Amino acid sequence: MEKDLLELQTLIDVHFEQRKKEEEELIGLMERIERRRAERNEQVRFRTEKERERQAKLAEEKLRKEEEEAKKRAEDDAKKKKVLSTMPHFGGYLVKAEQKRGKRQTGREMKNRILAERRKPLNIDSMREDELREKAKELHDWIHQLESEKFDLMEKLKRQKYEINILYNSISHAQK
Repeated sequence: MEKDLLELQTLIDVHFEQRKKEEEELIGLMERIERRRAERNEQVRFRTEKERERQAKLAEEKLRKEEEEAKKRAEDDAKKKKVLSTMPHFGGYLVKAEQKRGKRQTGREMKNRILAERRKPLNIDSMREDELREKAKELHDWIHQLESEKFDLMEKLKRQKYEINILYNSISHAQK
């Protein structure tokens, strides 16, 4: 019985020693895993930082190239204008082009001015329901009037185009 007890005690001691070794190995393994995880996070952070720097450099390079191209285009345009203005028959062309641009801008300004005059302010914040109905009817009548004017002008334009066609045909027939 003592022999069995002694053998059992040695088996228990061996088991606990084995378990202690396994726990130490497990703790070492967990430490290695944690250390590896930290290294990996550091590597990922480093890579993302490098990638951001690379992207910033690329964006800066692209911006610089675009600025250079714009500067080059501006210089080329200036050279072309200089060359064209020195040529006798193209100088007038540049002046005419500048005048057309000026007219177009004044045309836009006229259109904006006319639209500003036609556009009525719409103050409906403090109106009651019956006043809103009246305002809606007024706007509807105004839109109806504008639509009828538009229709009349379109018909007039069609008629004028037709008359121009007839005149061109009669001119071409007379020239033959």
